[in-house]
Amino acid sequence: MKPFAHENPHYQCIKAYYAGKIAARSQRPYIQHIDEGLEIMMRRGACVVAMEAFCLHPMVQGDEDLRQSFGSEDLFGADSRWDWEPRALILAMEYRRVANAYLSGRCIDSISEIQLSVLPEVQEMLVADKVQNRKDFERYHQDHPRHKELTEYFQNWLRRLEISESDYLMLIDGL
Repeated sequence: MKPFAHENPHYQCIKAYYAGKIAARSQRPYIQHIDEGLEIMMRRGACVVAMEAFCLHPMVQGDEDLRQSFGSEDLFGADSRWDWEPRALILAMEYRRVANAYLSGRCIDSISEIQLSVLPEVQEMLVADKVQNRKDFERYHQDHPRHKELTEYFQNWLRRLEISESDYLMLIDGL
């Protein structure tokens, strides 16, 4: 991982936020999602502010995450120790809007129904998130009760983001 991941305050914040948390099925640390997503973004040449926003996105993605993060004095209070890039917060919130508009339970007739952002930085975040999530899904969730629907969901996102199967395989190589 390049120095960004170790030194950047956005990464340090998500590292502290995820400290000791592991995924139930895979038993992998949650921070692995961020580390691998950042690696995907670096491979694609994403800008630093998009990577900073990717670090923040788990703290605002779900409604309860947003509620808890917003109320946290440590994260957003006057005495917060985090030196935020304001554009990263905006990108994280735009990511939340776009990603939550198409979740796995929503049926669509066409991938054109998946709305993308007007901001290319958010598309880079979506690529990192969906590629990394699909990789984990394929490795750790073969027995998932909604396997068919989730496979279609990831295929839809990657087609909408114009990530071919060969692009996907290249992006997950070594992760």
